[in-house]
Amino acid sequence: MPTSTIGIEKIACYGWKNCLRLYNKQIELIVTTDVGPRIIHFGFIGQENEFATYPDDLGRTGGQSWRIYGGHRLWHAPEDPERTYWPDNTPVDVRPNAQGLSLHQSTETTTGIGKAIDIILHPQKAQVQVSHTLTNHNLWPVALAPWALSVMAPGGVGLFPLPPRGLHPQNLLPSSSLTLWPYTNMSDPRWTWGQQLIMLRQDARNSTPQKVGAYSPNGWIAYARAGHLFIKQTSASSAPEHYPDMGSNLEIFTNEDMLEIETLGPTTQLAPDASITHTEHWMLLDNIPQPRNEAEALAVLPSHLFPTSKP
Repeated sequence: MPTSTIGIEKIACYGWKNCLRLYNKQIELIVTTDVGPRIIHFGFIGQENEFATYPDDLGRTGGQSWRIYGGHRLWHAPEDPERTYWPDNTPVDVRPNAQGLSLHQSTETTTGIGKAIDIILHPQKAQVQVSHTLTNHNLWPVALAPWALSVMAPGGVGLFPLPPRGLHPQNLLPSSSLTLWPYTNMSDPRWTWGQQLIMLRQDARNSTPQKVGAYSPNGWIAYARAGHLFIKQTSASSAPEHYPDMGSNLEIFTNEDMLEIETLGPTTQLAPDASITHTEHWMLLDNIPQPRNEAEALAVLPSHLFPTSKP
């Protein structure tokens, strides 16, 4: 495929002097190199950021406290205050490739895990492949799962697919489960519990966090806001019981600042010097009305995202 439509330039952005802008004729991504690895900006050229950013964090470097910054990041599950919130406040190693960038973080001193994010931009379309790699630099195996989190700008609605639906009495056994956190409130008005989708609205007036997780064989999750629809999809490469958080390959979270759409890989006993890679495929659609209910959401989502329902 031709690569002449892809550009990379160094820019100062969001308070950092050493950012890189990766673009084609439709979309642009901005990555930080002073901290990370992190994709701090993603969107149509000349239009607003699809991701949320945190003004108090922007441009900062160094220090021992974890900062959310915003944008898209890589963690490893399960979540724990000591292992998860390693402060990614130092420069990353950048390695350009023919269609994008590869960002490598220094090994985490508390976990012995190294992180890398590889970005491959489609030459013409509003599509990106984002691969997340964890490498075990310890002398012993570590159980972990790759976890890719996109912090979306406020004011939109997250779309969370349920597994294929079916009829009774043809389907007498359960086919899926929903993971709830102790703070999940199913009566919260930001939730819409549909037949094929769960919808979660971001509301700056509501500061109570909400979260659910589930295993979905089609592996996609989406966010609709301001006439745009951001979809990311990953393969469900293993059985539900192999995924963290009671079998979740998708998770969705919100508070008063933002809404996160998250994908996870299976939990792996990662041997010394071994790596595991978790890949997402991003798509950004324009001129999409923000759905108010499940019917409107199903009308704007591409049909290929939905497998055939169970008979």
